[in-house]
Amino acid sequence: MKTAKEEVRDLLEKLPDSASLDDIQYHIYVCQKIQKGLDAAERGEVISQEEAERRMARWLEK
Repeated sequence: MKTAKEEVRDLLEKLPDSASLDDIQYHIYVCQKIQKGLDAAERGEVISQEEAERRMARWLEK
């Protein structure tokens, strides 16, 4: 498993030289959220598509 520092280095290599600090922070944030979701899925902490649709329908009614 890569260290956080290694992952940031890899990310920086993929971004264009013109990337701003805001761009870099955004990409780090997105990577963190994706990893958090993958970790949750691996632990079985997910809901079904049907449950997600039911919750969304309830939110959209308000």
